[in-house]
Amino acid sequence: MLTIAFQMDPITGVDVNADSTFDIALEAFGRGHDIWIYEPGHLSLEDGKVRALAQRVPAMQRVQGEHVALSEPEVLDLHEVDAVFLRQDPPFDMGYIATTHILEHLMPEVLVVNDPRHVRDTPEKLFVTRFESVMPPTLITSSESDIRDFFERHDRDIIVKPLFGNGGAGVFRIRQTMENIASLIELFGRTGRDPLMVQAFVPDVSQGDKRVILVDGEPVGAINRIPAEGEIRANMHAGGRAAPSDLTRRDLDICRLIGPELKHRGLVFAGIDVIGDYLTEINVTSPTGIQELRRFSGVDVSALLVNRVEDNRGGAGVNL
Repeated sequence: MLTIAFQMDPITGVDVNADSTFDIALEAFGRGHDIWIYEPGHLSLEDGKVRALAQRVPAMQRVQGEHVALSEPEVLDLHEVDAVFLRQDPPFDMGYIATTHILEHLMPEVLVVNDPRHVRDTPEKLFVTRFESVMPPTLITSSESDIRDFFERHDRDIIVKPLFGNGGAGVFRIRQTMENIASLIELFGRTGRDPLMVQAFVPDVSQGDKRVILVDGEPVGAINRIPAEGEIRANMHAGGRAAPSDLTRRDLDICRLIGPELKHRGLVFAGIDVIGDYLTEINVTSPTGIQELRRFSGVDVSALLVNRVEDNRGGAGVNL
């Protein structure tokens, strides 16, 4: 039996038929492993020792509202566990970054999925820029004049989104006219000083935004996410609908390009977003879509991830 801790948002409110973290935890629990849950705000570092106010899970089942039993909170020494899953949702803000610094103190003795240093160093919308040959035309900037110039050079049809956003929040399509761009930049500026990501609009998004799941740098399957009527955002948080999908030759070429780098960085569980022929994001903070993938294809990513933890029993962390 292994002891596995999950750093996540409150488990009591998850959708048991959609949430990826619940699914991984349920798989590990079903194999007889000792499961502990804690929230990021309950993580502490003192004199190099990492602890969390955590709750043991004596029971789990796929019954909404009755899906988890939790023990009374107690201080858990995370140096004594076998693995920690870093699974809280973005925003990828300074609070999130602080947890990666704290969890880094556990390595290499404890397996952390994904490697917290490389989660910190590979934010999804920035890491993808290392693979320019597979991206749509992309600009990262805070400059209004640069955005206007990009707009003119790319058929006056662009996507503007926050650099550290998630779930499709704050994604805008701007076409034909730039009359509201100054107001849009001002609006984003109220929530922080981060640059914006600007991309040429890819019409293929109407056919879906494909999520490809990789485990240890290898593609294991894909689902398509179809935007709702009148929407450009295919994220399921934004009303997108999941649909079956195959891995195309282009998808596999993209995975061959980025997979070795994911494995090298200890990014065991990743989800990439592909629109048409273009790679648009590499998600390593809290990838989703694994329950939909299992329903459509039978591929069980949770089982693969728990296998990965079990294979590491007595090992030296994730950086193999």
